[in-house]
Amino acid sequence: MTVSGGVPETPAAPVKTWFGHPGGLLVLFLTEMWERFSFYGMRAILQLFLTAPLAVGGFAMAEADAFTIYSVYNSMVYLMALPGGWIADRLLGTRRSVLWGGIVIALGHYTLALPVKPTFFVGLGLIVLGTGLLKPNISAMVGELYNKHPELAESRRDSGFTLFYMGINLGAFIAPLITGYFQERDEYHLAFGIAAIGMTLAVIQYVLGGKRLEGVGLKAHKPLVHGEARRLLKFAAIAVAAVAVFFIGDVALGTFEPKHIATFLALIPLVVALCYFFVVFRDKTLTPLEHSRVTAYVFIFLGATLFWMIYDQAGSVITAFTDDKVQRAIGSFQIPTPWFQSINAVLILILAPVFAWLWVKLGDRNPPTSKKFSLSLMLIGFSFLIMATAAIAAASRGLISPWWIFFMYLVQTVAELLLSPVGLSVTTKLAPLRYASQIMGLWFLATACGNALNTWVTPLVTKMPEKVYYGVIGIFAILVGLAFWVASRKLTRLMGGVH
Repeated sequence: MTVSGGVPETPAAPVKTWFGHPGGLLVLFLTEMWERFSFYGMRAILQLFLTAPLAVGGFAMAEADAFTIYSVYNSMVYLMALPGGWIADRLLGTRRSVLWGGIVIALGHYTLALPVKPTFFVGLGLIVLGTGLLKPNISAMVGELYNKHPELAESRRDSGFTLFYMGINLGAFIAPLITGYFQERDEYHLAFGIAAIGMTLAVIQYVLGGKRLEGVGLKAHKPLVHGEARRLLKFAAIAVAAVAVFFIGDVALGTFEPKHIATFLALIPLVVALCYFFVVFRDKTLTPLEHSRVTAYVFIFLGATLFWMIYDQAGSVITAFTDDKVQRAIGSFQIPTPWFQSINAVLILILAPVFAWLWVKLGDRNPPTSKKFSLSLMLIGFSFLIMATAAIAAASRGLISPWWIFFMYLVQTVAELLLSPVGLSVTTKLAPLRYASQIMGLWFLATACGNALNTWVTPLVTKMPEKVYYGVIGIFAILVGLAFWVASRKLTRLMGGVH
C-alpha cells in the first residue's frame, strides 16, 4: 500500500471485471486469440502454398526449399522476441509495442493476400517484425495488469494466465479450420486475407478496450538515457554494413545463391545463444550458486532446443506427409490437410487443466524438472517413432488412416505439457538476478534455435527414406531423454535447490 500526502491509498478496483478478473484481461485475451488466429492460420497453409503448382497460385517450390523457408520464418518469429522486449522496455512501453506489432502483423498478412510473388517475402518479414513486438509484450502486460491489483489472490493471477493461455489455443484451434477450408479450394490468397482480417479485429478491439487496461504499459520501464541511442545506432550501422559487405562480396565473386540468405538467418539465433551464455559465464560477479544454476540451465536450454526442433516440424514435414500419404476422404468429403494442425490446440484445451490438477494433487511427490524434461524428450522422440511406423505402413499399403496423425499429436501434446510451462517456470528460477529481465526472451531463443536447426534437418527427409528420417530423430530424442533421466540427480544438484 502506498501513501500520498499522508493518506493511505487503497488499491484501485478494476474498471470492469471479467469472471472476477480485471476487465483488461478480456482485451488482452481477445488480442492474443486473434493474433494466434492469424499466425496459426497462415502457418497451417504456408508449406502447402510454397509447394502448390503455379496454376493454382502457389510457388511450385521443391519440398526441401519450402521446408527451409518455413523453418527460417519460424526461427525469426521467435528470435524477434528478444529485440521486441528490449524495444518495449527501453523505447515504446508494452502498450504501444503491442499496438504497433498488431498493425505491422496485419499489414504483413494483407501483403501476403496480394497475388503478387515479389511481395510475398516482404509480407513474411512484416509478420516476423510485428510478432516480435507483440508476442513477448502482451504476456508481460497480463502480469502488469495483476500488479495493479495486489488485493487479488495469487491464485487469481494464476487463473488469469490460464484463461490467457486458453485464448492462445482457441485461436490456434479455429484458424487452421477456416484457412484450411479455403486452401482445399486452392484459394490461398483469400486464406491469407482471412488471417489479415483476424489481426485487424485484434487491433480494433485492443484500441477500443484501452480504458480497461488501466494505464498498463504506457511508459517504458527503463527509457534510454542520453548517449545510449547514439551508441546503439552506431552499433546497428556497423552490423548492417558488415552484412552488406559480406553479401556484396558474395555477389561479386559469383558465388551467391538464395540459400545463403537462409543460412545466414538461421545462424543468427545459434550465434546469439552462444554469445549470451559466453557473456553470462564470463561474468565474474556471479556467485558460485548462480554459476552452478546457469550450468544446469545450459542443459535445459539444449533439451528445449531439441524438443522444439521436432515439435515445430508439424507445419512442414508432418504437413507434407499428411497431405501426401493420409486417407483424408470421408465419403465425398475431403478433410483439408491444415485441419490436422488444430488437433494439438484442442488437445491442449482438454489436457492442460488435467495436468494443472495433477501437479497440485502430487504436491511434494512432484517429479523434479529434470525428470519432466526427460519424459518430455522421450515422448517427443516416441511421436517420431509413430511417424516412422506410419511411413512404413504408407510405403506398403498406400494411404494410411488419419488416426496415425492423431496419436502422434496426442503424444506430442502430452510432451509439450510436460516441458513448456515447466521450462518457462524453471527458466525464471535459474536465472541470475541481474539477468532476470531477459528471461522470457531466452526461453523464446530455445524455440528459435530449434527451428534454425530445422533449416538443415528437415530437407534431409527428401534425401532418405522417411522411415529412416523419423526413426533416427526419434531414437536420438529418446536417448537424450534417457540421459536426462540418468543425470537427474546431478542436474538437480547443479540447480541448487530449484525443482
